[in-house]
Amino acid sequence: MSKVYTGATMSLDGYIAGPGESGFDKLFKWYGNGDVEVPTADPELTMRLTQVSAGHFRSVIDMTGALVVGRTLFDVTSGWGGRHPLDKPVVVLTHNPPEDWPDDTPFTFVTDGIEAAIEQAKALAGDKVVGVNGGTIASQCLNAGLLDEVWIDLVPVLLGDGTPFFDGLTGAPVELDGPLSVTEGVDVTHLRYRVRYS
Repeated sequence: MSKVYTGATMSLDGYIAGPGESGFDKLFKWYGNGDVEVPTADPELTMRLTQVSAGHFRSVIDMTGALVVGRTLFDVTSGWGGRHPLDKPVVVLTHNPPEDWPDDTPFTFVTDGIEAAIEQAKALAGDKVVGVNGGTIASQCLNAGLLDEVWIDLVPVLLGDGTPFFDGLTGAPVELDGPLSVTEGVDVTHLRYRVRYS
């Protein structure tokens, strides 16, 4: 059965975006501070990572079989033009699926809760892991006891306020085991933890 993880680039004070959707130039500096070119499914989105971060990023892509995102991210990115940059099937959790979205894209719209979205994503992922985007969706997944691991790309910046990685947790505090792995990049530390359910 597929493992479920959430991953995000996060500031030292716990934010995945600063006030008013700011701070991305600081959070994602590591996407362009190296010599290794890492293309994505979007020809206009090629990253230049350090050797260490490129290895980490490629391993995440290789082990991920499907993604779960919320409608807000889907709308902000305009559905990534019909193809996610990681070139994985995407399950969108929403109350209102778009009526005019083409059927021939790798997007599935689920309206009956996080459990159904994870179940659909696991079916799409096969023997690979399911990635859940940070913020509201990650919190819903953790509250439902469906999240196995938390992966953090920790950036040495303090944003002061903004969108937290996790918010509205019903069972807090939540303890994590680990770190299971620590990979030191430049301007980022890649961390991986296992969620401990009591």
